[in-house]
Amino acid sequence: MTERKRVLVCVGTRPEAIKLFPVILALKADPRFECRVCATAQHREMLDQVLRLAAVAPDRDLDLMRPGQTLTSITTGVLETFGPVLEAEHPDWVVVQGDTTTAMAGALAAFYRKVPVAHVEAGLRTGNMHAPFPEEANRRLVGVLASLHFAPTERARAALLAENVAPQRVVVTGNTVVDALLATRAQLGAHAAETAALRAALPAAGDSRRVILVTAHRRENLDGGMERIAAALRTLADRGDTFVAFPVHPNPRVRGPMEAMLGDHPSIALLPPLDYLPFIAALDRCDFVLTDSGGVQEEAPSFGKPVLVMRDVTERPEAVEAGTSRLVGSQTERILAEATRLLDDPAAHAAMRRAHNPYGDGRAAERIRDALANAPP
Repeated sequence: MTERKRVLVCVGTRPEAIKLFPVILALKADPRFECRVCATAQHREMLDQVLRLAAVAPDRDLDLMRPGQTLTSITTGVLETFGPVLEAEHPDWVVVQGDTTTAMAGALAAFYRKVPVAHVEAGLRTGNMHAPFPEEANRRLVGVLASLHFAPTERARAALLAENVAPQRVVVTGNTVVDALLATRAQLGAHAAETAALRAALPAAGDSRRVILVTAHRRENLDGGMERIAAALRTLADRGDTFVAFPVHPNPRVRGPMEAMLGDHPSIALLPPLDYLPFIAALDRCDFVLTDSGGVQEEAPSFGKPVLVMRDVTERPEAVEAGTSRLVGSQTERILAEATRLLDDPAAHAAMRRAHNPYGDGRAAERIRDALANAPP
């Protein structure tokens, strides 16, 4: 029997866990692989709840999250602690995902030990190193270090080829977020208790108010952007025919302005950060989404939910081009204008609902598994 390939998957944040658990499960179910999982815990609780839902138990846990952690402390922490894990595990491949500090530092640690790196969700670019910050730089750095690039779309593949990545090292897979989303949505009925608090917070049956789901947390919106977003949300809630559901990020620079400006409004629910399953239930329930998140731009089209992106640039332009998303920035007036259009123009809302989802068919993890199986050891 051919010796199994040893694959070490490095995961540190909730978005990474969401997008990597389908890959981990596909590898663990395949006799061609021995799949091991290392959690850096760049995020702790948010990472853990996704891994529990997916029934993935880390084999190694670096437990790096600390109060007041900085980009520097996360980077040095991963480099210092993931290196010994690599020496003990002797993987044939290290798999990282996306644009986090965990992905960048994990890839660098593997490079230092000459372990080939496979990059899930490779090739996303804005062309601006400071937007999103530091994610654009992280993703580009992993792109330099990786030996295999799993591009979610043809546009991402083209970006990698333009950077002189060899074509045979790029595989277009679709985005694993669709795999995760479809698998989790299928579990909603079996987990009613876990979504009960969310359902209680949203308008009851017979309440005709339309639900706007909001997420906002990005660094580029922390210097005044949160206040402008909050002003737009309050005006939208004042209409009387809307309800704003906002799981608020724990960062005090997010929570502070939102609680001060929105906390007393009867048509706004400032929720604690939602576990993945309740978040999917909220996404399923809402009429449209206001977000500055990257992953939500990919998740919402799978449910036919229009997305207004509160950023000036996005590394995910496919959804904008397909018509499922629209860039609106963080200026109050622009957010209000675009949200009002969706609320008052049924044809505009329907057009965004019907737009093609450019991010895949839910089989990305299979394609990644097979590409790793066929890659040189």
